[in-house]
Amino acid sequence: MLRRLISLAAFASAFAACAGAHAAAPAPMKLADYLALKGPVPNATFAYGSAPSQFAELFIPGGPGPFPVAVLVHGGCWTKEFGGITQLRNLAGALAERGIASWNVEYRRVDEPGGGYPGTYQDINAALSMLAQQAGRYPLDLSRLVAVGHSAGGQLVQWMAGRARIPASSPLYQPDPLPVKNVVSLGGLADLRREQALIKSSCDREIGQLTGAPSDKRPDVFADTNAGDLLPNGSRTILVTGELDNISPPRVARDYAARARAAGDAAEVVILPGASHYDEVAASSHSWPQVAKAIESALKR
Repeated sequence: MLRRLISLAAFASAFAACAGAHAAAPAPMKLADYLALKGPVPNATFAYGSAPSQFAELFIPGGPGPFPVAVLVHGGCWTKEFGGITQLRNLAGALAERGIASWNVEYRRVDEPGGGYPGTYQDINAALSMLAQQAGRYPLDLSRLVAVGHSAGGQLVQWMAGRARIPASSPLYQPDPLPVKNVVSLGGLADLRREQALIKSSCDREIGQLTGAPSDKRPDVFADTNAGDLLPNGSRTILVTGELDNISPPRVARDYAARARAAGDAAEVVILPGASHYDEVAASSHSWPQVAKAIESALKR
């Protein structure tokens, strides 16, 4: 009888522990949680144009450096409605604690004057050129560089990697662009050609806002805007997606990685258990250790 009571007590204790662990599992982050994200004040801010949204922020870790650099590009469905550079200060602060400097980029979006095609892409070009110009003034090691983008920002960082393939006839052409060979895409919506329906349902964006309209001189609007059309580009992409992401589901990451590998580039997929679209980009999320691991892995390439 005593042995039976001990066994029952042990079973009850184990059951309670499992139930407690299950109850303690964090709920997936929502949009309101993402919009509430905050981070430290940047060490310096740089205007790369005259528009209010044409600037970038530099975050530098403590110590002598030189430090590897993460170029951060926020999401928000290419619109100013869903936050922006402020939320990515949370990520920049967490990376600084790991000895990684951040270049946090703001840019004109489709609902701002000059945003969309070609302005948004030209802003990314200008922000990267500004980084290259300023790197010598700060303890930054651009030989160890990774571009990290969330959602719409994932599209833009994956596009960065293929800029050298853009024809000189395009308004997006950048001579001798800063090489971006390592990319971490957090729930990115990179393939404009193949994911038009998803971009419409997830973000209510008409693809022409992101690609411009076709013309006689530019009949294929995806040739200079779509990351999937700029493969192969010699980059390594780590596509990180929440298991519960309903904006850019895991299928999107797997499909893009398969196309990149088929073209000859390196690509891998990381699925975050129990994570939403917003857990992917928050250092306060239970998914942060895996996201940080992906960023650090990219920098070691």
